[in-house]
Amino acid sequence: MEDYIFEIQLKVRDYECDIQGIVNNAVYQNYLEHARHEYLHSKNISFKELTEKDIILMVSRIEMDFKKSLTSSDTFTVKLRIEIQGVKLIFFEDIFRVADNALCLRAKVEVIAKVNGKLTRGEIFDTLNL
Repeated sequence: MEDYIFEIQLKVRDYECDIQGIVNNAVYQNYLEHARHEYLHSKNISFKELTEKDIILMVSRIEMDFKKSLTSSDTFTVKLRIEIQGVKLIFFEDIFRVADNALCLRAKVEVIAKVNGKLTRGEIFDTLNL
């Protein structure tokens, strides 16, 4: 069992599906990003305020393993946990369909940070109280 620290429930919208009637693979990145932003918001961390302070968090790598497809009107949960690994903040994010608790996607998202235009060594992640 994963030690998730945050989860959010969402619902598939019709326009997110492709001609096959399943969620387009690129849309999953939106779901993952929304979950990360909501997690940060839950910790009182604002992307806008970070940017105003010239602290830029950015994705450097994403791995997504597709397990089962989501379809129109499916309700699903994005669950996440994090680890700090050197210069990177790693988000491990899983998407589960609510109806049957099926794992639909497993993702690993690596985030790096620039402060005042310079790549950090990861120390900024400690100061954010994640």
